[in-house]
Amino acid sequence: MLAMADEVRWAVDVSSRPSALLLALLLDHGQPVVYIPGKTVNRMTGAYRGEGKTDAKDARIIADLARMRRDFRPIEPSVELTSGLQLLVGYRHDLIAERVRLINRLREILVGICPALERAFEYRKRPGLILLTGYQTPAAIRRMGPKRLTDWLARRNVRRAAAFAQRAVEAAASQRTTLPGEDLAAKLVQQLSHRILELDERIKENEQGITALFRTDERAAIIESLPGMGPILGTELLAIVGDMTSHRDAGQLAAHAGLAPVPRDSGRKTGNLHRPKNYSRRLRHIFYMSAHVSMTLPGPSQDYYRKKRGEGLIHTQAVLSLARRRVDVLWAMLRDKRPFSLTPPVPAAA
Repeated sequence: MLAMADEVRWAVDVSSRPSALLLALLLDHGQPVVYIPGKTVNRMTGAYRGEGKTDAKDARIIADLARMRRDFRPIEPSVELTSGLQLLVGYRHDLIAERVRLINRLREILVGICPALERAFEYRKRPGLILLTGYQTPAAIRRMGPKRLTDWLARRNVRRAAAFAQRAVEAAASQRTTLPGEDLAAKLVQQLSHRILELDERIKENEQGITALFRTDERAAIIESLPGMGPILGTELLAIVGDMTSHRDAGQLAAHAGLAPVPRDSGRKTGNLHRPKNYSRRLRHIFYMSAHVSMTLPGPSQDYYRKKRGEGLIHTQAVLSLARRRVDVLWAMLRDKRPFSLTPPVPAAA
């Protein structure tokens, strides 16, 4: 292959784990590799003859794109730390998605046993799940009574057990009718409650592993010093952007996160800026969530948020504006290798 041309460029439309071996072989041999988004390949398909879709046709489109355009993001050799963070973050997303699915299923079954009990508590939290591991039907809760149920919950370290037990008994007392399939449904609810609690422990262990690995990176202390940016968001940031070398400046990083407006000019109509459509939703979420947390804390972020609200921006717009500003701050912090400080650095004397 190398003997067929003076310059050889490799291009792929998959840069995740399935292509890890291919990318490792190419990069170990010093071959330049670029990533072409699948959406770009899909849109270019319409410019080629025929409606059929085959691997050979896709390969030709990818090759033509790599030859004609020079602005695709190059793939850099993956650092061991970044690969580990990507694996842990991906596993965390899977665990959280599974937890959401189980909670939705639990509520669906529980509402068929006792709608009042389903409405009484937030089953994303531990106390409600603890209750359902022992008692799932109105009759069982009524038989326990407030005092015995309080003691049972207190032995399992449920806070404010008395008030919690009283609410459960009141919800159970509002229904005296036994619904069809109640016994089987109660058994399923009990099993789901145990599974969710076990899943919570796995998520906790995963997050501890993420934090420990993240803090082995020298940039961790700098990232965590920025208000609103904790170890989980910091880990997701590094898992997406790597060592930042693929972004030439803060503006390009903001564009990657969808925080920089794009022009839509035509003829004499200029200066039209619109929200971008192609960007990393996950990266945008990271900066949005960190900005949302920081604007609740006293400091420059809160002041900037209030300033934008005073200019007439709604909440979401003000937070996005703050997130764009914080991209510049974080970029400067990582570039200068210094933690966040309320006082700007003093320039060195000539």
